[in-house]
Amino acid sequence: MRKLILYFIICILVCVCLNSYVVQNPKLEECYIQTETIISIKEGSAFDIVFSDIHGDHYYINRGLEMGLNLDSLNAKVLNKTVTLHLPNLLGGLVISEHIAQLEVGEEIIFTEFN
Repeated sequence: MRKLILYFIICILVCVCLNSYVVQNPKLEECYIQTETIISIKEGSAFDIVFSDIHGDHYYINRGLEMGLNLDSLNAKVLNKTVTLHLPNLLGGLVISEHIAQLEVGEEIIFTEFN
């Protein structure tokens, strides 16, 4: 019986952790703001758009191509420029996602998920 209860508690904890790792409806105040220089933009899996910075880190706009974003126009606006990324905090702020909730170049918002 003790093993069953322990197993049940572990399953609930794993479900809670996995649920908090999924980015759903990010909020501006729950994001980490980071400035990076983008050196590469390419199509990723599942219609994602993947951005690479000068440090070799990668960030993505989930299903960006399905939302009407265009790689050519993004290359013209973002490539080799310093951008501001809004990246959702996960697991109560312990982990910063690579998911881009908002992308800005200067004062221009190129992409946002915020309402």
